[in-house]
Amino acid sequence: MEIERKFTVRRLPENLEQYPCRIIEQAYLNTDPVVRVRRQDDDYYMTYKGKGLLAREEYNLPLNETAYYHLREKADGNVISKKRYVIPIAEPAFTDGVSLPASAAESSAAAVPSAGESVDPVSLCVELDIFEPPFAPLVIAEVEFPSEELANAFVPLDWFDRDVTHDPAYHNSNMSRRVF
Repeated sequence: MEIERKFTVRRLPENLEQYPCRIIEQAYLNTDPVVRVRRQDDDYYMTYKGKGLLAREEYNLPLNETAYYHLREKADGNVISKKRYVIPIAEPAFTDGVSLPASAAESSAAAVPSAGESVDPVSLCVELDIFEPPFAPLVIAEVEFPSEELANAFVPLDWFDRDVTHDPAYHNSNMSRRVF
């Protein structure tokens, strides 16, 4: 289950280059349900996503490079390219007295993962997506959560702008169909 909030960005965080950066390219074979192929650095995946805005099912299957490029040619619409910076949230804030479970709070203060290294699934990180043309200068910050309760109680960081979690226009699958 993917539980995620999305925000536009008021300003980029300082020292962005200190964080791991992944180069992502993705294309959509279908948008209802969402079936996507993605290249992330030298890794390749096919992803199925169920319906939903804040929370939805997500399944990832590994692909090899040949399969990725074969399927990408069959995709409809725009191929989306972006740089993704992974930025740990050292001290996330929540409303209404909600807090991270002890194990999550300890791991959210952990060291920044290097590129290609997985992030502890209960730690909170911002995945900052800086889109390439034709979507530039769009920048979206996404934060994944272990529960809907935490997602709903999360206090956005000061450099976040609008919460676009419930705006389907900011789903990459919908962006792939945008006409320029």
